[in-house]
Amino acid sequence: MRTVGVEEELLLVDPVTGEPRALSAAVLARASLDDAEQDVFEKELHEQMLEFATHPQADMERLHTEIVRCREEAGRHAGGIGCAVAALASSPLPVTPSIGVNRRYEWMADQYGVVVQEQLVLGCHVHVSVGSDEEGVAVIDRVRPWLPLLTALSANSPFWQGEDSSYSSYRSRVWQRWPSAGPTELFGSAERYHRRVADMLATGTILDDGMVYFDVRLSPRYPTVEFRVADVCLDATTAVVLAALARALVETAAREWRAGTEPAGHSVSLLRLAAWRAARSGLTEELLHPATMRRMPAAAVVRALVEHVEEALADHGDLDRVREGVETLLRHGNGARVQRELLERTGSLREVVTACVRRTQAA
Repeated sequence: MRTVGVEEELLLVDPVTGEPRALSAAVLARASLDDAEQDVFEKELHEQMLEFATHPQADMERLHTEIVRCREEAGRHAGGIGCAVAALASSPLPVTPSIGVNRRYEWMADQYGVVVQEQLVLGCHVHVSVGSDEEGVAVIDRVRPWLPLLTALSANSPFWQGEDSSYSSYRSRVWQRWPSAGPTELFGSAERYHRRVADMLATGTILDDGMVYFDVRLSPRYPTVEFRVADVCLDATTAVVLAALARALVETAAREWRAGTEPAGHSVSLLRLAAWRAARSGLTEELLHPATMRRMPAAAVVRALVEHVEEALADHGDLDRVREGVETLLRHGNGARVQRELLERTGSLREVVTACVRRTQAA
C-alpha cells in the first residue's frame, strides 16, 4: 500500500493578543533540548512559522495520531517560551513578517523583494509514495484537474492584514506570486519533466530544485509525488481526509496510466481559472468541474472527486472516513467558514486566533 506523509506549517502567536510572534528559532532550540534525537520540527522562511513533518504512514488512523501528537508537541514547545501555535494559513491580524537568518532566505529576499515579505502563508504538503519517476510524472499529468478541489476543502485563510480578503484561500493567491508556482502543462515522461526542471534552473531565476513550486511535483528528497495546493487545515481530521484523497488520486492516476488512459488535456490557462475559483469560493459557492471546466455547485464537484477515486479509497480502507469527512466539511464548513463565523460571533480577530489555537490542539 502506498505510504503518505504530511508536512504542516503552523503560525506562532501570542496566546493572549493573537498576534504573530517571530520566535521559531527559540521554539526549535527548546525542541532540540527536549529531545535531541527528534528531527520533526524545522524552520521556515519566516520566523513566525514552525513546520513539522510526519513519518510515512500506510494507515490513516496512525497518520491522524501522529499529526495530533506533532501539534501537541509544537504547542508544548511554544508554550515553554510564552507563545502558542495555530493551524491558520494566514494571520488574521496585521503582521510584519521577519525573514529567518539563513543564506538561502537572504538570497530569496534579495532576488524577489516584496514577494518574500508577503509570503507569511502556511500550507499543508502531502507526500504519496510512487514506484518510479515515470509513474510519478504519469500521476502528475493525470491529477492536474482535481487539485483545485483540495484547495477548496482545505481553505483556511480568509483574512489578510486584519481585513477579510473575500477569498476562502487567500494563501493560495499569495503563493502564486512565486515565478515557479502554479499548475503545469502535460509532461508525458519523466525525461521531459527533468528536462523542464533543468531548463528552469539554467535561467538562474530559482536557486535550486527545492524552488520548483509546481502544484504537484516529484519530491526533490523522497520517492514521492508532493501535493502543494492545500492550506494548513484547522482540524487534524481534515488534514487526514486530504491525505487520504491525495493517496487515492495517486493510485487512481497510476491505474489509469497502466491501463493506457490518456490524461485530460486542459490548458494551464483553464487550470489557473479553476484554481482561482477554488481559492475564491472554497466550499460555499461554485467550483469548476474537472471534466468539463464549467461551473457547478461546490458540493456536487467535491462529491464527483470522491466518486472519481472511490475504488482506490475502498481498496485502502479509507472510503467511509473520507465520505464522512467530506460530508462534515460540506455541512459545517472548512477553516475559512469557521473563522468567519467566529468573527461574526465575537466581533474580534483576536478571539478568532485564540479560538483557533484551542482547535489546533483538538484531536
